[in-house]
Amino acid sequence: MLNRLREWREQRILKQHPIDETLWTEGLQALPMLQRLDAEELRRLRRLTTLFLHQKRFLGAGGLEVAPAMALDIALQACLPILNLGLDWYEDWVTIIVYPDDFLAEHEYTDEHGVVHVERGPRSGEAWDQGPVLLSWAEVAQGEGLVLHEFAHTLDMRNGQANGMPPLHADMSREHWAQVMSAAFEALNAAVERGEESGIDPYAATDPAEFFAVTSEYFFAEPQTLWRVFPQVYEQFARFYHQDPMAAYLSA
Repeated sequence: MLNRLREWREQRILKQHPIDETLWTEGLQALPMLQRLDAEELRRLRRLTTLFLHQKRFLGAGGLEVAPAMALDIALQACLPILNLGLDWYEDWVTIIVYPDDFLAEHEYTDEHGVVHVERGPRSGEAWDQGPVLLSWAEVAQGEGLVLHEFAHTLDMRNGQANGMPPLHADMSREHWAQVMSAAFEALNAAVERGEESGIDPYAATDPAEFFAVTSEYFFAEPQTLWRVFPQVYEQFARFYHQDPMAAYLSA
């Protein structure tokens, strides 16, 4: 009964709030990573994106007005990681705040000695537990990356904290995930310390949460790089996201 009611509500939203055809076409063309999707995947992406735009609230900060094309750009990138997972993975929060440019963020943390520190600095994006997601439009407009990164954090935090261990599917091993991710994280840190170029953004070496978010960016936007540098991480992501972006490249 509940499933039928939900399906009815979703069909009503899809019928009453369709994405403009021109806007949809332009949105797809602006994101090269979406060009690997086949017709069925694009159909499901459009459905997810329509529901996402209806369920989430976009707020412009600093005088910015979030135009429909801007909201669609963000929604398309946000929905790609959950294409085969479902919108429920974003159910814990509602608001997306879009700034014109980088914004000043303040964070408080306690070090190993119990001393409280306050860190202030410019950010281009943040994802908070239970929301909101904060984005710099100037950074989003530069291309693929930031949205994927911040929404990967929201998936990671579904287990209560951002630690590089999102809730895994029943057929996945937490131990194997931890082993693969830890080995790759340590290898990247070693490469950074030696001053070597690995092909992966050194920011991923910050901590396990950032490693998960950065490598998730690569999985969708530059799968060839992740597949080459950390093939076991790619394999785990393919199982977690239920997608295989490299398949399109290998079959081309």
